[in-house]
Amino acid sequence: GDGVVKVASGDMPVYFARPKGVVNPPVILVAMEVFGLHEYIKDVTRRIAKLGAFAIAPNYYFKMGDLTQITELDKLRPLVNAKADAELIAELDATVAWAGEAGGDIQRLGITGFCRGGRTVWVYCASSSQVKAGVAFYGSLVDPPAQKALWPKSPTELAAEMKAPVLGLYGGADQGIPVSQVDAMQAALKAAGKTTAFKIYPEAPHAFHADYRPSYRKDAAEDAF
Repeated sequence: GDGVVKVASGDMPVYFARPKGVVNPPVILVAMEVFGLHEYIKDVTRRIAKLGAFAIAPNYYFKMGDLTQITELDKLRPLVNAKADAELIAELDATVAWAGEAGGDIQRLGITGFCRGGRTVWVYCASSSQVKAGVAFYGSLVDPPAQKALWPKSPTELAAEMKAPVLGLYGGADQGIPVSQVDAMQAALKAAGKTTAFKIYPEAPHAFHADYRPSYRKDAAEDAF
């Protein structure tokens, strides 16, 4: 179903799914791609609920219009790049509080995300002392220099600040996130003594889990999930 979370900038829509008959289920945040609260993200939310968690996908781009209606990346990037990390984190925190009020066990809180949402996983696991685990599907690890004002630290720069273990799932054929960046992230996390795990699917491109796009790779997607 659909819900509304009160945030500083207004009423933020969320899509949620919860397991039937489960009291106080764990909570999993689902961080979306740049394409907004797409039907694919809603479907992933339902899949997670079927595994026993209260899954919630917050539409933290809601002020920018319906991004699901925009297919050109050149039009999407300026919109989503205008989202400050500080605002994003505050809205995720508000979603967690909403989940607790709705009967979720926020002492058992996780987050997963895809593409830009994968970056969100890294950022949130570095900022929230509540989150217990994260799973980042091909989240970018190095930010464009032009984003510094809104995104003060890239995921790699946040490595030493991770407060929860994270599983990073990446494609060896990703044209935007070279394996060298994944290796650098692993090294930074190891140097900081953080608990993480990575799996690289050698033949998989970026967005290999997105089953509505040509990038989908069934074997890698199912193994990663």
